[in-house]
Amino acid sequence: MTDPLAFQIALSEPYERAVEKVTEALKAEGFGILTQIDVKATLKEKLDEDFRPYTILGACNPPLAHRALENEPLVGLLLPCNVTVEARGEGSLVSIINPEAMLGMEPLAGNAVVCEVAAEARVRLERVAAALGEAVKV
Repeated sequence: MTDPLAFQIALSEPYERAVEKVTEALKAEGFGILTQIDVKATLKEKLDEDFRPYTILGACNPPLAHRALENEPLVGLLLPCNVTVEARGEGSLVSIINPEAMLGMEPLAGNAVVCEVAAEARVRLERVAAALGEAVKV
């Protein structure tokens, strides 16, 4: 069975409040936000294209990242863990990357420490999803 790529949660909250709620839920699980990309503003500025409100949050749990990077520097290519929040009608859709799916490729999949870190990160991110609402795995 293949791991789902992401966990998705539909929120009734409007987009701006959803970004705040997601950030708070990530913080409660030890994740800080390293980057915040406003995709709508970027596409408008770079391409003069209109796009729905959409933010990419680069979430990092420093102890987990440190353990993985100390053991396998290639992990850095896949960090931070991305979480997206996008406007959907009156509410929002949150998508949280599944670290086990992200780190499940060679040579990372054969590294026991990286697999342990991915499993711990997954548990934490699943708790984030549960704190937000019912998750759908995609």
